[in-house]
Amino acid sequence: MPSWNIHCAHAEKLLADHGAAALGIRDENAFLFGNYVPDIYVGYLVEPISCWIDYKDTHLARKAYIPLPDCQRFWHRYVEPYADPPELVLGAWCHLMCDRIYNARVRAYIKSVGVRPGEITRIGKQRDFDAFGHTLAISHHVQATPELIAQAEAFPQYAICEEDTSTAVDAANDFVDDNQEHFLEELPPLTLLTPEFFSEAFAAADRACCEGLLALAARARGA
Repeated sequence: MPSWNIHCAHAEKLLADHGAAALGIRDENAFLFGNYVPDIYVGYLVEPISCWIDYKDTHLARKAYIPLPDCQRFWHRYVEPYADPPELVLGAWCHLMCDRIYNARVRAYIKSVGVRPGEITRIGKQRDFDAFGHTLAISHHVQATPELIAQAEAFPQYAICEEDTSTAVDAANDFVDDNQEHFLEELPPLTLLTPEFFSEAFAAADRACCEGLLALAARARGA
C-alpha cells in the first residue's frame, strides 16, 4: 500500500491544484492529518500507541494478500450523511481511496506479468513504493492544534485520543523530514513495478479524490 510520503503528496497536490475552499476544506491541518489517520492504529507506523485495531477494521477491507479498502462504504457511512463532514474524515477517505487504487493496480500488474504473490513480491513492491515516495517533494507538517485534537476524538469510525493524536503528529512530521533528507531527484531502478505504473496510479488516485471532494463541495453550496 502507499507509504505516508505518498499520502502526504496526494494531499498537498489536491490543496495546491484546487485550493482548500474549492474542495470544501476550511481546516487544511485537519485534512492533511486525516490522510494519515487510517494507519494510526494498525501497529507499526505510530509508536507507542494506546491500542491496536485490525487493518480490516481501520480500512474496511477483507483479508487478502493485497487488500482493497472499501472507500465507498466509508463514504456512505461517514461522509454522505453529514451536511458538513469534518476535514479529518475527508482526509481519511482520501487515504482509503488512494490505498484502493494503488493496491488494485498492483494486483492487476503482477497478474499481467505473471508474478506470484508471496513474501518476495511483497518486499519488492514495498521497496518500489518507498523509492517512488522519496521522489515526491513534500513539505507540509501537521500540528496538534485543539481543533485537530477535537476532530480526532470525534472521528466517527473510532475515537483517537489526544495522546495518540500527538504521537501520530510527531510520526507524520518525522516522515516528512525524512523524505526531505533522503529526497531522490529521479526514480532509481525498480524491483517489481515501473515508472509508468506509478505515474498512472498517482494520476488515477488524484483524479478520484479530486472528483469526490469537488462534488461534495458543490453539494454543500447547493450547486
